[in-house]
Amino acid sequence: MADTMGHTASTTTARNTSAALGIFLLALAPQIFELVWSFGTIFGWGSGRGPLQVVAAHATALATSIPDLLVILSAVPGAIAKYLSTGSSGQVVKATLSSDALLALIYSYPLFAVAIGSLFVTIRGAQDYIGGVMLAALALFALWASSDLQGMHGFSFGAGTAPRMFGVLLLALGAGIAVTGLATDGPNVGHYSWRGPFFVAAAIVFFALAIRPLGLVVTAFASFQIAALGSHETRWIEAVIVGACLTAGCAVLFPYILGLPMPMFPRFLIQ
Repeated sequence: MADTMGHTASTTTARNTSAALGIFLLALAPQIFELVWSFGTIFGWGSGRGPLQVVAAHATALATSIPDLLVILSAVPGAIAKYLSTGSSGQVVKATLSSDALLALIYSYPLFAVAIGSLFVTIRGAQDYIGGVMLAALALFALWASSDLQGMHGFSFGAGTAPRMFGVLLLALGAGIAVTGLATDGPNVGHYSWRGPFFVAAAIVFFALAIRPLGLVVTAFASFQIAALGSHETRWIEAVIVGACLTAGCAVLFPYILGLPMPMFPRFLIQ
């Protein structure tokens, strides 16, 4: 009996630690993505901040944003609630905080709190709990992304009204699902294969970084082959044939039918 209880407690602790670690990494996902993206600037792929600038900016924002938020809230009572409903106080916040600081305050810090809280609760339905947290994270990211959009003026909807409205609703839905995972028994998180999403995401990132220096023909074909790595059932002869056909279709569709000014061939060949 004692051995069974000890084994169960140990398993629950290990499960909570894994969940907390996963949520902690989720809280840093936008910063990590920008850091990975910034390495392209070293090779002249795209524009923006370099890796050292990204690390310094986000580290500073994560370390110094809470005191700034306390100053803002003491100077502007109810700023966050008014901002979510109208967007008007967002100008006060943005005048004081950078986009990196807002990302830390709106997205990262709430998920840090959830990660820490996960260590001290009993997760009865891990699948519901993690799924709810993922939905809440998506909602928080949407609220941050829409933080510079105009809110309502009277009865007129602004560009940021709908994103904030749906973001708040999704946040409430995600929180409800996560609470369900704490209150009721449910299935554990099943095995998830990362191969497909990883290589599809890698293909998208490669296309975005390589389209200018390598051109549409090389980039489209290479991106399709990278995405094909996401399945162990890929037949490479068929993948090459389909990739070539899709590349030919893109080469006709984008520059000629849609009239998009996209480079067709690698820059070094044109020069």
